[in-house]
Order: sequence, then C-alpha cells, then structure tokens
Amino acid sequence: MKTWFITGAIGGLATSVVRELLERGDRVAATTRREGALSDLKQKYGDQLWAMTMNLKDDQAVHTVVDRAFAALGTIDVLLNNAAYGLYGAVESISAQQVADVFAVNLFGSLSTARAFLPHFREQGHGQIVQISSMAGEYSTQAMGMYSASKWAVEAAFEALAAEVAPFNVQTTIVEPGGIRTNFVGGNGAFGAEMTAYQNTPVDQIMRQMKGEIPGMDVADYVKMIAGDPAKMAHQIIARVEDGHGALRMTLGSDAYQKIHEALAGRLSALEAQKEIAYSTDADDYQG
Repeated sequence: MKTWFITGAIGGLATSVVRELLERGDRVAATTRREGALSDLKQKYGDQLWAMTMNLKDDQAVHTVVDRAFAALGTIDVLLNNAAYGLYGAVESISAQQVADVFAVNLFGSLSTARAFLPHFREQGHGQIVQISSMAGEYSTQAMGMYSASKWAVEAAFEALAAEVAPFNVQTTIVEPGGIRTNFVGGNGAFGAEMTAYQNTPVDQIMRQMKGEIPGMDVADYVKMIAGDPAKMAHQIIARVEDGHGALRMTLGSDAYQKIHEALAGRLSALEAQKEIAYSTDADDYQG
C-alpha cells in the first residue's frame, strides 16, 4: 500500500487515478480548487481519502497544505502533480494576464508543490514525483503557443529537478499524455481574444476544434477523434510508480507518440543540417 498526494484531483485523468488507487486500497491525499468536490468519494472511502482545497497560485498555502498532509498521514510516497489547464489562441491574442495565470498554475504551482515535498521526501528517505506534462511539452503549433510554453517550461524544470533529487532516493517521471477523453478541452480551457485577422487560418480552425465546434459532427463522433482513455492512462501511471523504474519521460497515447516522434525527428534533422556552421564558430583555442 502506498500513499499518494494528487493535485487537481478532479477531472478525467486524475479521477481515474484516484479511483483505481482507492479501489485497490491505497491512501490518497487529494487537493482541488473547490470545497466538497470529492465528497462522493470521501463518503465511500472514509479515512482512506484525505481531501483538502489548495490554491496553487499561493506558494505559502501550498506549503501549509503539504505540511498538514504529512502531519495527518505520516508518510506520503508519491506526489502526482496533475493540476493544469489549457490556453489556446494566437500568441498575439493572448493577454499578459492570461500568460501569467497559465504559468502560475501549470508551472509555478507544480514547482511550489514539489518544493514543499522535497524536505519531507529527504527526511523519510524516499519519494516519487510524477509530473503531468503534455505531448505539447515536446512541440508547439498554431493556437497552442502559450500553453506549450508552459509545458516546455515544466519539462525543462523537472528534467533538472529529476537529476538534482536522485541522490536523495527520489525518482521523477514526466508524463506526456496526448489527447484525453476528459473535459480538459473546452470545459477546462481558456481562450485568447478572437481576432478577425486570424479568421479562416489554422489558428481559427484549431481554436474551434478545441472548443468542440466542428460543423457537421456530433459530440459522439468528436470524442472518437480523441485517442486517450483516461482509465488506461491512469493504470499505466500507477504501474510505472509500482515498478519504481523507467525512463524520465513517459508518453501516453498513439497521438502523443506520433506527434512527439515527428517533432523530435524534425528538430534532429534540422540540427544535423547545421553541424558545419555550428562547429565553424568555435574559438580557435577551444578545448572542449
């Protein structure tokens, strides 16, 4: 039996993780933005579920909740940083406040929670961090620039953190899901201003798709265009934690595999084409 701490513990992927963990007998400390969001699970599982509201934009509040969780539960084995939301629109159309808000949750909230956990993990001599990123953490495209920016930043920060905390017997896994059949699209996303300049461009088309506005297609058909089954993804995340070993990054979904593979292959090809230029700019006495 393990004890997990999960942020953003409502929604398709997180709910699937929480339900599988509780069903198999693990303890879960779950945080949400809204009071009572997990009342049905709390009623069913009682003390097996420790639930608390937490404002990820308030660093001190995050540390307070984490400290309370350790005080109540004693040992917490796994931190699952799940809380995040999407932000879509042309870079030009997204306000400075929207950028600040998405980074506050997707990046800074995850970092605040990790920082709050690390002293406890060191004291108990072990821990695992599971950081939910996105396939968009490996590539960027029209209408997703600022969301991808937040996830690229997550990837960079937690890649470094993983190496830093490994000597303390703390393992880190960055999970890169593709599309998930949850309310993440449309129901839990923010959008930049609609600008007439971008009408009938890929930006306009992607924004409408992210809002679920696809002419001539009903909801059932739209859902079939989304690859990820949240229950299957949850099971693989739990299995990785149980195994205790694996690559730093974990890709989930055929769409994620395909898009990440294409992005990495393209970047590597472009890099190789510039090798001669890169080497030509070295100082004559460089001894690398």
